[in-house]
Parts: sequence; C-alpha cells; structure tokens
Amino acid sequence: MTSPVGVPDPRIACRIPGLLGAGAGATGALWKLAESGRQLDANVVRLDPGARVAPHIEPDLDVLLVVVAGDGTLDGAVTPQDLTEGAVVWLPHGSTRAITAGADGLAYLTVHRRRPGMQIRRRAD
Repeated sequence: MTSPVGVPDPRIACRIPGLLGAGAGATGALWKLAESGRQLDANVVRLDPGARVAPHIEPDLDVLLVVVAGDGTLDGAVTPQDLTEGAVVWLPHGSTRAITAGADGLAYLTVHRRRPGMQIRRRAD
C-alpha cells in the first residue's frame, strides 16, 4: 500500500534511547521534528540536575509532555507533581507551568499543534 502522491510515508522520526546515549552531557533541545508540511511540533529536551524551566503560560496551545528519562517536578498553579519516567502529562493552554529536573536530570518529549508562521497583515484601523 502506498500513500497518495505528494504525501510522505510514515517513518520513525527518532529513537530516544539512542538520542539520549549519543548526546550524553548535552542539554536543551536534543531533537526536533523539522519535516516540511507537518501539522505538529515535537521536541526532546534534556535538563541538567536541578535545572529549571521558569514559570510560564502557553496561551494558545495544549502541550503533551512524556518523561523519557530521569525525574523532576512539575509546578503548576496548585500543587507540585512528581515527574517520573513514563509519566504522560497534559499541559492545557492557559495553564501556568514550570519544570525542575531532579538529582539525575530530566529528559522529556513535548508534542503540540504547530504554530502558524508569522504573517504580515494590514492593521485593522
């Protein structure tokens, strides 16, 4: 079976264990989905032990976060929640969130709808 003309075939985008092993010691975004025509954005991010993603609000997009290695804490508007390997976390748009890596660091995959590119438009007035 083949996809319609012009539609890419499904494929493995990355292998997380190999990515984490090959990038030992690297921090920040280790991988991102970059294929043209995609409707999603995805990233694999690694934080050093104790590193923190400062509190912020994503006003427009829900984000799905999957912990792939290590542990940490998710701070929201209510109580902190433990992040452990295998946890799948829904971060609803409009919610406040911050992430702190544990003693062994933290690696996670995020997936969300792709933001449209910036466009130049006429002012409404």
